[in-house]
Amino acid sequence: MTIELVDAGVNLSNHQFDEHHDEVLQRAAQAGVKQMLLIGCDIQSSQASLQLAKRHSLLCTSGIHPHDAKTADTSLEQQLTLLASHPEVVAIGECGLDYNRDFSPRDVQRAVLGRQLALAETLNMPVYLHERDASNDMLAILNEYSVKGVLHCFTGDKFALQSYLEKGLYIGVTGWVCDERRGGQLQSLIPSIPLERLLIETDAPFLLPRTIQPKPKSRRNEPSYLTYVCQQIADLKGCEFTEVAKQTTLNFQQLFSVRG
Repeated sequence: MTIELVDAGVNLSNHQFDEHHDEVLQRAAQAGVKQMLLIGCDIQSSQASLQLAKRHSLLCTSGIHPHDAKTADTSLEQQLTLLASHPEVVAIGECGLDYNRDFSPRDVQRAVLGRQLALAETLNMPVYLHERDASNDMLAILNEYSVKGVLHCFTGDKFALQSYLEKGLYIGVTGWVCDERRGGQLQSLIPSIPLERLLIETDAPFLLPRTIQPKPKSRRNEPSYLTYVCQQIADLKGCEFTEVAKQTTLNFQQLFSVRG
């Protein structure tokens, strides 16, 4: 029986994949990645992700990343609502707070996050969340809305993890968990994440798993490398690769109301 995986976060519209979409998707299929969620980080990349999703029978998100929050204008809700009217769009985001790089002013990040959470609540859609060094503010803002979703690429501490789980969020884990240099804290928390609340993602072309052997010549991450994230989680949880693969696929289908 073929093991099927779902990559819950791919930046396929990133310029690193230009002219390479078909071959990247072919390698993903050969690795058992049957579905993937393409991430929108601003209006332009959300539109591009939607077009790629339509072309390749994939799914996508539409939203404004906290790095790009400063680009949001008064038409944000109208633009996102239009994008969300397409069946390929299954979540609002990537939205959230990033106090690690502060590419947008923090007050602007908070305001734009609130607008997107309010829209997701109105549209009854999940949210695709990003948070770096901002868990207290993120949790405070989430308290103001009734939304479901996933905390993408989780790298926080035990308190943040438990708080997000208590809010009913799914936890997205990337190749960060394969990094022996900076992934130690995440590795220690993997046993605390219920398998029923876990999603696996590559965040390609970023966060190439450092467990890949032999090391690929290119530093570009791809959805085909999702197997390394799945295996690392299985090892840390002391369970089988197939168990992680099956449950995370089911979790994805349940959160985003996708048929298997």
